Amino acid sequence: MKTVLVSAVALIDADGRVLLAQRPEGKSMAGLWEFPGGKVEQGETPETALVRELDEELGIQTWNSCLAPLTFASHSYDDFHLLMPVFACRKWEGIPSPKEGQTLAWVHVKDLKSYPMPAADIPLIAVLRDLL
Repeated sequence: MKTVLVSAVALIDADGRVLLAQRPEGKSMAGLWEFPGGKVEQGETPETALVRELDEELGIQTWNSCLAPLTFASHSYDDFHLLMPVFACRKWEGIPSPKEGQTLAWVHVKDLKSYPMPAADIPLIAVLRDLL
């Protein structure tokens, strides 16, 4: 089974809310809510991939130094195994806006369970609840 390395971030605003992005129609797992991020490309670190993805997907800028390692997810789907380092980020420039057709929502941690998520993301809710 192929292992896919994906980097994700919990963007945390001044009110302690976390940004979720809804996967757009036409993508696998469309309609599910996830933490922003994406595949780590050849030659990238997970941090570098996140800085690139946040610019591409949300139009915001952050830096490796602003990404604090939080936890990781390891989950087997039918056709691949996902390994996903997850970072917390409280400092960025710009206002997150959807650049790839996704819907965005700032969500209080206590409300995260009401957003349907991919299986790999669900265990992250408890980690964030303990953090915030």
